[in-house]
Amino acid sequence: MTGMDILLVEPDIVLAETLRRAVNGAGHRVRIARTAQMAVEAVDTAVPELIILELQMVSHSGIEFLYELRSYHDWQDIPVVILSHVPPGEFSGSWQLLREELGVRAYHYKSRTSLKKLLGVVNQFVVVS
Repeated sequence: MTGMDILLVEPDIVLAETLRRAVNGAGHRVRIARTAQMAVEAVDTAVPELIILELQMVSHSGIEFLYELRSYHDWQDIPVVILSHVPPGEFSGSWQLLREELGVRAYHYKSRTSLKKLLGVVNQFVVVS
């Protein structure tokens, strides 16, 4: 198994660092973006193999980031996993919109997702060479 390049879009720096350490410890490389703008810049610098995204951010939502991400041809196929404080049932859009239009592969509610479960989700995207 080869580690992946992952972009974690998470405004809470303490949580972001905790998640980064855990995912790095599993052999992956994690970059952190705290805002949607930082995330776009990070993807432009080096396209990640997976994006883990919080929907609640300052100034732009995770959904706005997804629309911008998918507007670029080269970024349309990057897998995105939502890890959010927003419960799936309270999201103003629909799971169908997220999955079909925005290419979201999974939606996890933070309060119900352990680090072990998150690592399992990440490992589903690892390409075995």
